[in-house]
Amino acid sequence: MPSTGIRISGGDAEVAYSIEGSGPALVLVHGTGTRGAAWAQQVEELKGKFTVVTPDLSGSGDTVDHGGPLTLGDLVAEVLAVADHAGLDTFHLAGHSLGAVVALRLAAEHPERVRSVVSHAGWAYTDERMTADFRYSLDLLRTDAELGTALVPQMFPLATLGPRYWEATNEAEHGKLVRQIADNFQPGTARQFEVGLTVDLRPLLGAVVAPALVFASVHDRVCGANQQLLLREGIPGAVYAEIETGHNALAEDPEGFAAVLGPFLAQHTGT
Repeated sequence: MPSTGIRISGGDAEVAYSIEGSGPALVLVHGTGTRGAAWAQQVEELKGKFTVVTPDLSGSGDTVDHGGPLTLGDLVAEVLAVADHAGLDTFHLAGHSLGAVVALRLAAEHPERVRSVVSHAGWAYTDERMTADFRYSLDLLRTDAELGTALVPQMFPLATLGPRYWEATNEAEHGKLVRQIADNFQPGTARQFEVGLTVDLRPLLGAVVAPALVFASVHDRVCGANQQLLLREGIPGAVYAEIETGHNALAEDPEGFAAVLGPFLAQHTGT
């Protein structure tokens, strides 16, 4: 797995990433508590048409850093450093959740690099409800660390999966999912939630000039319809799409996700 060194606000980071496929460049940015591999099914779908790059942000996967507090600017810088290291002068960009926030800020601040941008389950600013949500998640993370419980792996499906999942699962299958989440838990999840508390993209949205897709999950309990409306209204010329899932559509309905992402990218690459 390739990696690149970068100086971020708290010290040094060695940012790991995967690169697969050939064709126009596409960078996919993961959300809080996951890693680049969360995009695996989308990579399989797209690598025949794109050079697909999936970074591990600080706190996730194989990326190693100083272990201290992070800023949103740090995460943007990491994605840019990966793109530079992979030789991508310009690229298409898609992000999920916190990754969508990273993608939108990057597109606003570096318009010369971004050919199109997709925000799935992103948000414009961290409002009071989201602040309460993130602080509760941080409290659960501290409790798990102190007591050895697994409250956060139990909470994640409740917060991020929609009716499609709950109608199809049973107690045994759900228990298996919770164990998988616990086994794959990312050590920097709390640091990423702390970044989430600081988000306010509203002053930057008008600077996003690349073709943009605001991609919402209908049953999103994390980043609701009010946030999607702010993104739609704030990004000039943004188009809008929905998927009938909870917040984590990548896991809940990967085929449906690809059915939205693929045509948007094709429209702006001629593939």
